[in-house]
Amino acid sequence: MRAGSRHGYGARLAAELVLAPLAVAGVLAAVAGSVTGGAGRGSWWRRGGQADRAEALAARDAAQQAFYDLDSAQREVELAVETVRAAEEAAAVRQALAEFQDLTGRINQVNLAYFAALDAVDLEAAELPPGAAAEARRRLDQAHRELTSQQAELTSYLARLQPLVQHAEGRLVRVAPAVERARRALLAATAALDATRAAGLTAQEPAARLAALGPELTKLNEGAARHGVDQTLRRAEQVERQAGEIAAEAARLPERAGEVDRRLASLRTRVQALRTRTANVEPALSELRRGFTAECWQDLQRVPQQLAEAARTAEARLDEAARARAEQRWADATATLGAVRALLETADGSAQAVADRLRRLTEVARDPSAELERARFAVRDAQRLAMAGRSTPDPRHADPLDAAVLRLDRAQAALGSAGRHPDYWHYLGELDAARRSAAEVVEMIRAQAR
Repeated sequence: MRAGSRHGYGARLAAELVLAPLAVAGVLAAVAGSVTGGAGRGSWWRRGGQADRAEALAARDAAQQAFYDLDSAQREVELAVETVRAAEEAAAVRQALAEFQDLTGRINQVNLAYFAALDAVDLEAAELPPGAAAEARRRLDQAHRELTSQQAELTSYLARLQPLVQHAEGRLVRVAPAVERARRALLAATAALDATRAAGLTAQEPAARLAALGPELTKLNEGAARHGVDQTLRRAEQVERQAGEIAAEAARLPERAGEVDRRLASLRTRVQALRTRTANVEPALSELRRGFTAECWQDLQRVPQQLAEAARTAEARLDEAARARAEQRWADATATLGAVRALLETADGSAQAVADRLRRLTEVARDPSAELERARFAVRDAQRLAMAGRSTPDPRHADPLDAAVLRLDRAQAALGSAGRHPDYWHYLGELDAARRSAAEVVEMIRAQAR
């Protein structure tokens, strides 16, 4: 940011200030010594021009001090600017940073002019050309004024920047705790994984997820100065959340393993129960064939074969789940167990359907009128509700209820004309349909009343 001549006193001083700012005091002391005494000074001091040279040396000392003060002020402002740059992204910040760039450019020009003034005249020479000391003093005084003016501009800029600095510092204060929480969460996840592995579980999935957070931790360690406050805070919160999820998952693995083991055992028991039920289905089907027409049981003919196939499939899938459990592929094991459970529930439903069919057909064959009266009661109850507070029913209610009454009448007539082999299953289906129509009308009326 700062430049100087390659030759002469100014270049030497610039190099010393850039490479070692704390050495400026030594430079100033050396210059002061050159004014008060030193080897070779007396030889020219007595030959005239003493006052001009002394004034030039004093001007040089003052310019050097102004340069040092400006350099210190510029470093302070740079720290403030970096604070704002790291924490803020608003338009006001971009304008302030652009203003600082312009100010830095002017300071560089002033520094170059100062170095040129230092190198213009060698005030340490034994003899000086006439007017050289006065010219040096003039140029050094000018450099002093410009350096002082730029320091004043820096001070004014820093004052204007303070609100942004304070806001940025307030935001930066949030970064360290957030990053620390993320680090602690990662340590907790690591400890949870170690405990899970100690229990004999590999925990490959959470371990892979934890390893994927490594680059994010590296970016957190690089800090907000490189990645910005907003992004660093978001990253810290994300790492903390994901590490917490990994720790919880690792902690649940022993329980998950136990749950998979229990489900495996339970489903194997259900498969055995299904085989037992399958053995009972065939006698029930035989009774249906003997007592009722084919229309009452022909849709159930393949149930025994379906149950046997379901049992074989379930056992094979349970073996797959057991292998996944042994390999600690928990997601695969859980998914396979879910599929087996659904398969067994379907098979249980099929077995139950045979038993329910036999029970209902036996009951209706014993007393067909009892089921018919229950259906007529449901329809009449819906009709009373439809007429409540009305002289005439709403057609939306009356039409489906009238159709239900006709359905019941047709079902009764068909059963009476069937002779020795009535289709009781069709009869029950018609009664069930009439009851459903009545229930739908009741629900419609209640919905309209709400």
